[in-house]
Amino acid sequence: MNAWLTPEGGILFAANYFMSTIQITASDFKEKIFNYETEQEWNYKGEFPAIIDFYADWCGPCRAVAPVLEELAAEYDGKLLIYKLDTDKEAELSALFGIQSIPTLLFIPLEGPLLMQKGALPKHILKQVIEERLLAKAEVQDVISRAPDKPISEA
Repeated sequence: MNAWLTPEGGILFAANYFMSTIQITASDFKEKIFNYETEQEWNYKGEFPAIIDFYADWCGPCRAVAPVLEELAAEYDGKLLIYKLDTDKEAELSALFGIQSIPTLLFIPLEGPLLMQKGALPKHILKQVIEERLLAKAEVQDVISRAPDKPISEA
């Protein structure tokens, strides 16, 4: 928990802020992820790897995986984005991805092929996919982008 002094000398407490899952619409998808109306080949627009949870409010397994996704969003805050897309409200986009059962998770790395998985996966499996398929390449790219232009010489 964080604390700050107010101008009057009092103490203000605030809970730690963690990123949670992000509800998106088809319009948000086209703006933040991929505009399927103007582009033919997949070109992810995001700066972080992502997961899209295709779900519905009435779906029991979707409700079961929702708190796990919230925990993962907080745990990987600043490294990964987790979006939620309501298939009842966004039927056209769901059809575009061939969603026939829910929950379906779409894993989006910064580069490389997408991975789609049907069903409510346990947390340890989700973490394994995140670490091995989404973050491993992203972390290597981050290290390369921060590498100095010239090698460090020995003293």
